[in-house]
Amino acid sequence: MRVSEFSKKYNIHHKDIINALTKQGYRDLNPSVELTDEQIAFLEEYFDQVVKKEAIDPENDYWESEFQKDERRKKKKGSNQNKVKKVKDERLTNIPTVQDSETSKTIYYNEDITVGMLAEQLKKSPAEIIKSLMMLGVMATVNQKLDRDTVELLATEAGYELKDEIVTDKTEFEKIVIEDRPEDLVTRPPVVTIMGHVDHGKTTLLDAIRHSRVVETEAGGITQHIGAYQVQHDGKWITFIDTPGHEAFTAMRARGAQVTDICILVVAADDGVMPQTKEAIDHARAAKVPIIVAINKVDKPTANPDRVMQQLSELGLLPEAWGGDTIYCKISALKKQGIDELLEMINLVAEINELKANPNRLATGTVIEAKLDKGRGPVSTLLVQNGTLQVGDVLVVGNTFGKVRAMTNDRNQQITEATPSTPVEVIGLNEVPKAGDNFMVFTDEKEARKIAEARAQKSREQEYQTAKPVTLDDLFAQIKEGELKELNIILKADVQGSLEALSASLQKIDVEGVKCNIIRSGVGAITESDVSLASASGAIIIGFNVRPTGKTRELAKEEKVEIRLYNIIYNVIEDIEKAMKGLLEPVYEEKVIGLAEVRQTFKVSRIGTIAGCYVLQGVIRRNSGARLIRNGIVVYESKISSLRRYKDDVKEVNQGYECGITIENYDDIKEGDQIECFIMEEVEVE
Repeated sequence: MRVSEFSKKYNIHHKDIINALTKQGYRDLNPSVELTDEQIAFLEEYFDQVVKKEAIDPENDYWESEFQKDERRKKKKGSNQNKVKKVKDERLTNIPTVQDSETSKTIYYNEDITVGMLAEQLKKSPAEIIKSLMMLGVMATVNQKLDRDTVELLATEAGYELKDEIVTDKTEFEKIVIEDRPEDLVTRPPVVTIMGHVDHGKTTLLDAIRHSRVVETEAGGITQHIGAYQVQHDGKWITFIDTPGHEAFTAMRARGAQVTDICILVVAADDGVMPQTKEAIDHARAAKVPIIVAINKVDKPTANPDRVMQQLSELGLLPEAWGGDTIYCKISALKKQGIDELLEMINLVAEINELKANPNRLATGTVIEAKLDKGRGPVSTLLVQNGTLQVGDVLVVGNTFGKVRAMTNDRNQQITEATPSTPVEVIGLNEVPKAGDNFMVFTDEKEARKIAEARAQKSREQEYQTAKPVTLDDLFAQIKEGELKELNIILKADVQGSLEALSASLQKIDVEGVKCNIIRSGVGAITESDVSLASASGAIIIGFNVRPTGKTRELAKEEKVEIRLYNIIYNVIEDIEKAMKGLLEPVYEEKVIGLAEVRQTFKVSRIGTIAGCYVLQGVIRRNSGARLIRNGIVVYESKISSLRRYKDDVKEVNQGYECGITIENYDDIKEGDQIECFIMEEVEVE
């Protein structure tokens, strides 16, 4: 049974249940947490005691929660009879601490626990704890921190069990992974992004799907903002995101936002594949999102769907009818032809991918768009991805926070809750967040404020630091992904022949464990779009006989994206091969650099055994590896922790000189032993 289920069963506010259990030492509680049998027994036992008590005047009720006091003040004008009846009902939500409960016999340890904090947990005065510490020979003040052994000793003496407190860094809540039980997961609507070339009918298609006139509200018929809408087909909801271009999609993905489940690629049957069509394919592939191709304007006399299919096949989108795995739909958004078939295909892909979420927990999701409204203040369009967002919820959004004062859906209707894959417009944040920011609901408003302030501070600190560079020299640490490593490349050339030759040569580079991944290739100058994609994907840009424009250079400098320009194919291959070798795990080889013989030993307190040695060969270096050899057998292997010549600390001692050596964590050194000094050198990959 969860906290929320217990709350419904006994008509108790979940915050009071959480507060009661927190007083008993339980941590990380929220309405979706599963209660143990022990917790349920404790709560039920106490509720029984509370119900049996007589109604108490709320003015003098010690246990009355602030929540109830607020409610009582609002309704104080009611009749005395109703007031007494209400107090009896509200008593169910008051859960005092039961001193003799089993759950109260556990205290929690963290590294910051002080004498005062321990006294509070043990229900003693700080003076008593200090007295107990003095009996143990420990002198401490109220604010002094205690180690785990001392806390455990005091807890055991007082009859308490000590457990380690699991502390989660909630300031990086995006990284918190909540594992849902399979039985809690329900099917959620797919989130679909419509992309394509300008004027190929993206918004008209969305208009046809929604059966409304979205296009007429846009300036000049061009989408001016990111809109999120929901439609229903065959009883199943589908969420659509209409982007103003690939730049927004790229910016959101560069910030780690993964909101899209399916990409609809709109291509006009009369125009065919255009530059932005290729860009859309690149972005969808980089985000690892399945693509459904919608060939639009098939009703036009000049329409040639087969030519479009041929062009897209050359880009790797082979139709199912031709033996591939890409779904194609022929539509006319203007005449609303083929729309039902497209929606059926979306539902089919969603069903295959088994999109699920848990609606019965605190909501998390992503900002789709945000703006500052003169009358309403910061207004944000949020996409709920897990849990259920409700009016009144306290949430942290990026570096901002607030309480949901009002929610409206895509049809401008006021709603009280939003389930997974639902886009909603929210009012109540203290500042305007950024598109692509993640959000998470918290139970405590003070905690949310602290987390938002900490995130804002961290963000400011990061702005002062150098932006993440995307260069050949630094790619090893950035794009290493598990056992498979990739070198992402955007390739631009002056002519198609050079482009094909370069691409083929790069694909032939064979370096074990690393593969070359060309995420985009094309003929023509290096553009700002190339830089945006490189920044989002951690790629470098290779230009062959082409140059970037001034604005492109500025953007690349700002985004710290490396652009490499060549006019000889061999130089390109050589540089990329070196970079890919650099992505391999380094191979080290041992090199013996010196040998010393122990002539005399000295035992020094607090240091250990010092070996008086004579260097027979090479050089002995401080902090290098060391082997102690006795009668030709390696006795111990460690490192040289200190090296002295007479009274001076030295870095190295050469052949023919005497020195004093100590070996880290080893004292059993005898006269006649030999100390072999070695280092590990990185071997160049052939």
